[in-house]
Amino acid sequence: MDRVTRLASQKAVVIFSRSTCCMCHAIKRLFYDQGVSPAVHEIDEDPRGKEMERALIRLGCNPAVPAVFIGGKFVGSANAVMTLQLSGSLKKMLQDAGALWL
Repeated sequence: MDRVTRLASQKAVVIFSRSTCCMCHAIKRLFYDQGVSPAVHEIDEDPRGKEMERALIRLGCNPAVPAVFIGGKFVGSANAVMTLQLSGSLKKMLQDAGALWL
């Protein structure tokens, strides 16, 4: 859990992902298309990926990926991020975290 928390606070936007997950790809694309450059941790390519997956599930992310952190705070998975995007709240969160300048 400590490793996930530490990694999640290292950049304004952090995404825990799996390289073969289509929803993970869609969420990463959403951020890239808005001009955000998130830190992406592919848990299937990390030797301690299973440990990180268990920590993400303990945080309430089920399924474990994609797991999005903004400003060091756990936002949620694909459903939560898409809900924020559709409501217009995501842009404000990204600006507040320093991930967007405009």
